[in-house]
Amino acid sequence: MLGALALALGAAPPSASADAAALADAAAAQIGVTTGYDGRYRRIAYPGGDVPIETGVCTDVLVRAFRAQGIDLQQRVHEDMRRDFAAYPRHWGLTRPDRHIDHRRVPNLETYFGRHGEVLAASRDPTDYAAGDIVSWRLDSGLPHIGIVSARRVDGRPLVIHNIGAGTQEEDVLFAWRVVGHWRYPRAAASAD
Repeated sequence: MLGALALALGAAPPSASADAAALADAAAAQIGVTTGYDGRYRRIAYPGGDVPIETGVCTDVLVRAFRAQGIDLQQRVHEDMRRDFAAYPRHWGLTRPDRHIDHRRVPNLETYFGRHGEVLAASRDPTDYAAGDIVSWRLDSGLPHIGIVSARRVDGRPLVIHNIGAGTQEEDVLFAWRVVGHWRYPRAAASAD
């Protein structure tokens, strides 16, 4: 499935670390492919599991873009949670990791990127954000949301590739909500972890 998804998204062959421009391109390749939104719990394969490509949630945009770079966030988040479950949020009443859903939850990705990515300022300066950066927000409703910074800009602001309900979109929403997280992954000086 990983190979087919990477080919479907026009991605480069798998590698040990993400290339920022290629990551943004892999996220953008999902526009028009992932056209729906469905956050239901599903039992999926492990590693390399995915919900149907035509649907998903905001986290699935990241998962698919990273997989096109040879990085399986499903597996990495699951393994990190197995090593240190106490470091992760307890919002869902779980007593152990769940490889089917953990990588599809924004607070878990925020924790993972905070532990293994380069933590950057959650500023309101558009020049602080580069293509391939990961950004998370709290929507006005308080719900968490996450996306990937695009290579494209409008009036100096980078666009963001995300899925907030209408499938994968590239939109001028970087400062539409309160930015609570900003990362590059993996850390510039680190190998894959």
